[in-house]
Amino acid sequence: MFYDLARARRDVRRYRPDAVHPDIIRRVLAAAHDAPSVGQSQPWRFIVVTEPATRERAALLADVERLTQAAKLDPDAGRHLLDLQLEGIREAPLGIVVCCDRRTPGAGVLGRNTFEDADMWSCACAIQNLWLAARAEGLGVGWVTLFEPTDLAALVGLPDGVESLGWLCVGWPDERPPEPGLQRWGWSQRLPLDDVIVSERWSHASPDAPASHLRAPSPRSVVDTRDAADTVLTPPGSLGLLDRAVDRVISLGHTKVASGTLVVVAGDHLVVDLGVSAFARSVTADVVGASRAGEAVGAVAARAAGLGFVIIDAGSSSGDLLNSDALDVETVERLIAEGEQTGRSTAEHGLVALGEVGIGNTTVASALCAVLLGLSPVEVAGLGSGSDSATVNRKREVIAGAIDRARLQHGVLLNEVAVLLASLGGPEFAYLTGVILGAARAGQAIVLDGFATGVAALCAVRLEPAVSQHLIAGQRSRERAHQGVLNRLGLEPLLDLRLRSGEGVGAALGTRLLLNALTIRRESGRVS
Repeated sequence: MFYDLARARRDVRRYRPDAVHPDIIRRVLAAAHDAPSVGQSQPWRFIVVTEPATRERAALLADVERLTQAAKLDPDAGRHLLDLQLEGIREAPLGIVVCCDRRTPGAGVLGRNTFEDADMWSCACAIQNLWLAARAEGLGVGWVTLFEPTDLAALVGLPDGVESLGWLCVGWPDERPPEPGLQRWGWSQRLPLDDVIVSERWSHASPDAPASHLRAPSPRSVVDTRDAADTVLTPPGSLGLLDRAVDRVISLGHTKVASGTLVVVAGDHLVVDLGVSAFARSVTADVVGASRAGEAVGAVAARAAGLGFVIIDAGSSSGDLLNSDALDVETVERLIAEGEQTGRSTAEHGLVALGEVGIGNTTVASALCAVLLGLSPVEVAGLGSGSDSATVNRKREVIAGAIDRARLQHGVLLNEVAVLLASLGGPEFAYLTGVILGAARAGQAIVLDGFATGVAALCAVRLEPAVSQHLIAGQRSRERAHQGVLNRLGLEPLLDLRLRSGEGVGAALGTRLLLNALTIRRESGRVS
């Protein structure tokens, strides 16, 4: 069985001179070619070397390197290295140099943008497949890396951008080691399995993730949702990104949801007095009044989308960010708690869509985002609503000064969500964070609007990581840093209309689209 094969695999060093039939070599290489590779890139290349002269030159390179390495070890270990049998390159009837073609940029291969060396790991998987297949055929394999990489590359004529992973000796073994050679010769011992298994975290030197009382949908729920979607009489994924959003809602247990509520939270910001906005602070109160009258664009958008509508005035900040904290921690904690109550009660009526009102709150969102994502003021500060370049420059100055002040005043405590929201946030951000937590704890899906609601979601995820499985991005706004926020949340937006309206208009439109998609999934025919 496979486990016996894996356990019997050995690094063979002694070979018979008998030739290996080309059909066997091809089967072994086919197994190597069947290995998994990052982004299906298949970066491996196999150079099969049979010429005695080339094998002799390779053996000489290995001899030179063995002496070089032995000289760097302490005397006993050096002598031990020189005693090891390393004649496989000369004895084996053929060598296989496994190479990695790295000429495709990492960003062009799915999975290599974050782990650039994953192509080399893919080639290592190919070597393992080759080795096990060779063992099944009765062949022996020895992996030799006692080469200067540039010397081996020159020997087999590798072009620039192609790297070798060493030389594999392949042939009929003249030994069947009962245990690994280096272990048999006392070089090292195999570690007990329990010594190489780490549970959950390697080290607790870094801060633990916050204790979470919220659980994401179970794997069974996610799989059951996808299985059910596969029975719909349409090609899998026919609704594109909407299918993924529908899966998220259904995996939360809401197969029959047909409605929702837009919650818009307002906040008044003293930072406006520092010249960061094209509008006066009083406009916030005007929009709140129009919302209560059902005439603001958010209220109208909710009505047009068939959603309920709630407007919350979360109050005013008590500081301007640059010279003092926006709020105190006690106020932030109270607003989060009140927001949680609203989130829980709203979640009873279907999907929860979020919006906000607050002149100057793109400056607040940018300051919070800069700290949460480790970005500079230039990277996070955009035009906002109606701003010109002079206003943007002023906004960046205020953000930079506010962050410097907050770090000086709070130090590492600024990493705590409540302290961050108090220092650089505002009332609607704290309240929205609570709404998201409450709705998620009630098991409901939450549709975000623009930049500000995305930043509030980042804060909520910091407090409860499983919140992320309840989030859906209704839209991508024009704000410079909004895409970075969505990336950190792992969300793709349902809409990309370059909206500037705020007030949850994008969330309302996205929620209506999502509800329509849920109806399509629910009422479409099934395959028999």
